[in-house]
Amino acid sequence: MKKHIFFLLLVLAVFIVSAQPLFNREKVLEQIELANNYFMTKWPEVGKTIITNKERPSNIWTRAVYYEGLMALYKIHPKDIYYQYAYDWAEFHQWGFRGGNTNRNADDYCAAQAYIDLYKLDPDPKKLKNTRACIQKFLYTPQKDDWSWIDAIQMGMPIFAKLGMLENDERYFDKMYEMYMFTRNNHGDNGLFNEKDGLWWRDGDFDPPYKEPNGEDCYWSRGNGWVMMALARVLDIIPKDEKHRKQYMEDFKKMAEALVPVQRKDGFWNVSLHDPENYGGKELSGTAMFVYGMTFGVNNGILNRDKYEPVIKKAWEAMIKESLHENGFLGYVQSTGKEPKDGQPLFYDKIPDFEDYGLGAFLLAGTEIYKMN
Repeated sequence: MKKHIFFLLLVLAVFIVSAQPLFNREKVLEQIELANNYFMTKWPEVGKTIITNKERPSNIWTRAVYYEGLMALYKIHPKDIYYQYAYDWAEFHQWGFRGGNTNRNADDYCAAQAYIDLYKLDPDPKKLKNTRACIQKFLYTPQKDDWSWIDAIQMGMPIFAKLGMLENDERYFDKMYEMYMFTRNNHGDNGLFNEKDGLWWRDGDFDPPYKEPNGEDCYWSRGNGWVMMALARVLDIIPKDEKHRKQYMEDFKKMAEALVPVQRKDGFWNVSLHDPENYGGKELSGTAMFVYGMTFGVNNGILNRDKYEPVIKKAWEAMIKESLHENGFLGYVQSTGKEPKDGQPLFYDKIPDFEDYGLGAFLLAGTEIYKMN
């Protein structure tokens, strides 16, 4: 009898432990709000130009990625102040883009991702006038080589997915696929995706014969993070039966698989994924993007929970412990660039040239963590 009671208590204990959520949702929300409030306090004027080595408008890609994260935060925690901050930014820029509507540079029309999200909350044709004019031209022009660097996949791809759904127009899906596959298979010498390693070269300057100091291929962490983030966002948007979905799923899974063995022991990923000695060390932006992608994959049944939950948990806890300051500032964010050496060295108190895109990635990661059961 005692043995039976002991066994039942043991089963009950295992059940209780297994039923515990992986993360404290209230704590996660508190952490991402802390980081966001730091930024909103530091940048109360949404239209203020960004001055680094030169002056830039506040609707460039770095800030647009932040607003992607803010809109994700608003979706799980709809505070009026978040909506107003995003709306005022869009209004200031007249819902438009640096370089105007004829511009084909994905960095400059990235802001459309937030514009579309704001439009869906309160439809008004003025909000999408520029977005439609800018993106529709791709449907009527033969070029498909615009995304010659992998960052552009994230800046542009989700916009085509969002417009395809909004307009119920498959041409956006088809053009998005053509442009994605050209980057994947044609840019550089033989495309920028190495199917063997499951990772991407940043652009044609880094595919073979270019090598890292240790002789490995150069796979930049944040560059691969951009692609993983884009694929997750697109898979979240397009229909389940969209004819190109299988390709995106396969690439997404290959990337996730490739990232597991190169995660650092402390939970972060190095800026150089296959050469830990080439400016090795903690880096938040790429890590946050990988966490976002993997957590999205687990939450939506694309990635195996048992395999990826420990990877996600280790990475999220590392970012909270090692990067998030008491005032909400995020340390170990690599400044803008295109390879491991840019913006180095990194450390806890270092302010990157732009504080916005790293935060955007952190907010996207945190909102997916918040949804995790």
